[in-house]
Amino acid sequence: MEAEFQQRSQAAITQLAGKHYGNTAFENEKRSYPRAMIDILAGNREQAIAFLQSEDADADRNAHTLGIDFYSGFTLKEQVRKYFYFGKYLDPKYRQRMKEAMGILTQKDPLTRTFPQPRKFWEQSTDNCNTWVDCRNTDNLRAMREVAVYLFAEETGNEETRKIYKERIRRNVRTLYQIGQGEWDSENYLGHAVTTYVNLYDFAQDREVKSLAKSALDWFFTSGALKYWRGGFGGPSKRDYNLGNCVWCSLATHELGLYFDDSPLPDPKPDSDEVHLFTSSYRPPIAVVALARKQFKKPVELLNSKPTYENWKPGGDKAPQFHETLYFGNSFQLGTLAQGSGGDWNGFKLMAFNQKRGVDYFIVSTGTDPTQISTSSIGGDNIAQYRNLLIWLNDKPKAPFQFFLPKSAKLETHNGVTFIRYEKTWLALTPINLLLEGINTTATQKIHSRYPDDQILTAVGTGKTVAGFALEVGEQETYGSWEQFQQSIVNKSLLNLKQVNRGVVEYQGVFGQVKLQYQGSGLPKVWRNGHYHDWQKHFAVYQSTDGNKIPIDQGWKEGKLRVEAGGYQFQNQCNRVYCTPKRLNQNTLA
Repeated sequence: MEAEFQQRSQAAITQLAGKHYGNTAFENEKRSYPRAMIDILAGNREQAIAFLQSEDADADRNAHTLGIDFYSGFTLKEQVRKYFYFGKYLDPKYRQRMKEAMGILTQKDPLTRTFPQPRKFWEQSTDNCNTWVDCRNTDNLRAMREVAVYLFAEETGNEETRKIYKERIRRNVRTLYQIGQGEWDSENYLGHAVTTYVNLYDFAQDREVKSLAKSALDWFFTSGALKYWRGGFGGPSKRDYNLGNCVWCSLATHELGLYFDDSPLPDPKPDSDEVHLFTSSYRPPIAVVALARKQFKKPVELLNSKPTYENWKPGGDKAPQFHETLYFGNSFQLGTLAQGSGGDWNGFKLMAFNQKRGVDYFIVSTGTDPTQISTSSIGGDNIAQYRNLLIWLNDKPKAPFQFFLPKSAKLETHNGVTFIRYEKTWLALTPINLLLEGINTTATQKIHSRYPDDQILTAVGTGKTVAGFALEVGEQETYGSWEQFQQSIVNKSLLNLKQVNRGVVEYQGVFGQVKLQYQGSGLPKVWRNGHYHDWQKHFAVYQSTDGNKIPIDQGWKEGKLRVEAGGYQFQNQCNRVYCTPKRLNQNTLA
C-alpha cells in the first residue's frame, strides 16, 4: 500500500511540475505556493525557492510582520509547510526573518489585535477582517488559522498564545467525536481540512497536540471514506459546489484517492494542494482504507446525523440539523436527507458501478438550473428512504424536477414506471402527480463542459397537491436479471395514493415498504417497513440499522468512533481532555 501511495504521489508530482506559479497578491499563495513547492520536489529547486522567498506582493501591508504575509487562512496553511518542511532550502536570513515575524504575530493572540480598517482577501471580497489574522469562522478557515498560529507560537516560544490555541484545537477535535463536523462531507472543503491537519500532525512538538492532529485526520478520512468510491464522491454533502458529480472531479476525491485509489482510471488532474500529502508522514488506518474500498458485507444501511453549521454557538449542539440515510448495495450506494437539498447542501445522490469510468451518478433536485443540480431546490422537499426504496414529495403542485444521469443509461417505460438501466444497477421510477418531459437538450447542453457524459431529464408537477416520485433500486444480487427486475416491479411493487391529497404516500417494494406523510415544516413523518421512525431516537453520528456496528459506528456525544472493514478494526476515543486511538489487527500503516 505504501509503495502504491508513493507511485501515485510521484505520478502526480510529474504531472503538476513546471506549472506557472502565479503571484502572492491577496491570498493567491493558496495556489502559487503549492505549485512552487511541487517544483522543488520535481527537481526545479532554484526557480521555486526564488519564488517562495521573493518579496510578497502585499509586503507594505504586512510591515507589522516584517513583510511576511500571515493574514489569510489559505496563505497561512501554505506558509506553514513552506517554513517547516521546505525551510531547509530557504536562505537562512529569509528563514530567520520568517521566524521573527511568527514571533511578532503570536506575542499575543492575533485575533485580539486589529488594523484601523478591514483588509480584503481578494479584490472583490466582502467578508473582510480587521484582525491581524483571518477572522473567518468556516470550519476549514478556522482550522487553518488555529493550526498555523499554534505552530508559530510553539516555534517561537510564545507559550501563552500556544496554550490558547492548543485548547481551541482540542475543542474542535473533540467536537468531531461528539457530534461530527458542521462542514460535513463537503466535496470541496474536506480536502482543505485534511491538508490543514497534516501540518499539525507533521510539525507539532507537543505529543498531545500531535495526537489530536492524528485523531482529527483519522476522523476526516473515515467520514470521507464512507462517501468515496472508485474515484467518485457521493451521498449527501454540505457546501457542495455542484462540481464534483463525476469521477476525480472534486478536491476531496483528489486527496482521498491518493490513499484510497480503487479506481479504474488514474487521477487525470491532481490538485497542487496535494503537496501537503506528498510530504506528510500521516497515513490513514488500514480499516479506513478498506471502508473506502467498500470491503464489508453488503447490503448494509446506515442512519446518520449531521450537526448544524454553527454548532459552537449556545444550543448549537443540542440536536442534529440533518438526518441522513445511506444504503450500500453491491453495485451502488444511495444517500438522502429527510429534508432533501437546499441552500448549500445536497440531499440526494446515488453512485452506481461503472467498469470503465469508476462510477456513474444519479442526482435529483427540484429547480430549474441544471448547473446547480446538487443543491438546486424550490424548497419544501420531503424524502423517506428505507434501504433501496424511497419516496420524494414536494408541496408545490407544479414543482420542477431535474434528474441527472449518464448518457449511457437506457430508459424504458412500462405500466407507468420508468426503468433506468445502468451498467449493473437498475432504477424503477414511479411518478406521483408528476409528468416526465424526457431528456432536456437545452439543460444537457448547459452542463456539457463540466459533464460531457451526462444528461438532464426534466419533469413537472401536474398541479394536484403534492408532486414527486417513488424509487426502487435493484441489482443482480437481489433481483436476478434486468428482465426479472422489471417483471417484479410491475407485478409486485405497489404505489398507494389513497391519501395523497393529505400528503400521505406509501410504496410497497419487492422486498420492503416505505411510507411518507408530508410535513410543511420540520422533518417528514416516515414509516420504514411498517415501523414509525422516531427522529428523536436517531441522533447517532453513524449507526447501522442492524445494530452490529459494522462497518462504522459513532454515537451522539459518546466520543467514540469505530470502524470495521476488510478484516481490520480501528477505534478512537476522545473525551474532554484526551484522544486515544486503539490499533487493532495491525490496522495502521507504519
